[in-house]
Amino acid sequence: METSYILLGIVVVIGLWVVFAYNRFVTFVNRVKEAWADIDVQLKRRYDLIPNLVEAVKGYVQHERGTLEKVTEARTKAMGATTVAEHAEAENMLTGALKSLFAVSEAYPDLKANTNFIELQRELSDTENKIQAARRFYNGVVQELSVALESFPSNIIGKAFGFAARDYFELGAEEQAAKQPVKVSF
Repeated sequence: METSYILLGIVVVIGLWVVFAYNRFVTFVNRVKEAWADIDVQLKRRYDLIPNLVEAVKGYVQHERGTLEKVTEARTKAMGATTVAEHAEAENMLTGALKSLFAVSEAYPDLKANTNFIELQRELSDTENKIQAARRFYNGVVQELSVALESFPSNIIGKAFGFAARDYFELGAEEQAAKQPVKVSF
């Protein structure tokens, strides 16, 4: 009789642990989704600012059509990205195109003095900082999920219920400068 109570107690403890571990994974997955949504909001804000920036620059840099087209093309590619890896690649391309645009703008004093252009630069710089913070949060949550999936004994529950690791939102090694916000100089 006493043995059956002990066995029942062990089964209950294991059952409670399984429920706790499962709920922990659900929490991690939902936090990853929330963190990606934060990144997505900031990326959309960035995409919305870019056409205004291009329009502000167009009137001043008529012979720099290639730079403006690269920015527009990079924005379109970034907006069409579906996976985390595609987003990272597209964002690297967009950051590079924006840096080229700002470099070109340095040659136009009237453009640098335009209040609309200055405000757009300021907003874009603010957005870049927010993207960087959201990316750090996302990668931190992805790391927590990965650790739980790789740690014993929670990895048993993770595998049993089909929880999977997520990709980090990393900027490419070839674009080290993209790790910093777009530089705004006056």
